[in-house]
Amino acid sequence: MINTRLAALPHLDRADLLALWLELLKTSAPVKMRKALMVRVLAYRMQELEFGGLTKATRTRLRELAGAFTSKSGAPASIAIRIKPGTRLIREWQGKTHQVTVAEGSYEYHGERYKSLSEIARLITGTRWSGPLFFGLKANRAKEQPNHR
Repeated sequence: MINTRLAALPHLDRADLLALWLELLKTSAPVKMRKALMVRVLAYRMQELEFGGLTKATRTRLRELAGAFTSKSGAPASIAIRIKPGTRLIREWQGKTHQVTVAEGSYEYHGERYKSLSEIARLITGTRWSGPLFFGLKANRAKEQPNHR
């Protein structure tokens, strides 16, 4: 049923799209909105009504990111990655593959539990490392900065 309705959207004329917009979104569509964008918004709304919308956590995260991008402070948006328990992080270091399993509030490596990825990165490398950086969860900002000399 929904697949048929979604497939029909691009073939509707503007008047039908405007009526559907009013029905699904309970407001008038923006006057100058192009048909292609209307179809996408309506398709999203139909799927949202059929299958459910974004989780509260996702909506909160999107608001945080939007606020950081529109802020005049110049502070970069936090790109902290939230990793679900059960996720496996794999990193090759000096020819050996290392696997870490994310647990609730900790990390498992070689059958032992650790509070932070940095502890594990230190065990693997023998030096102090940012665990999220070592496992590729965080960008190396030093490499991203242009050289001003």
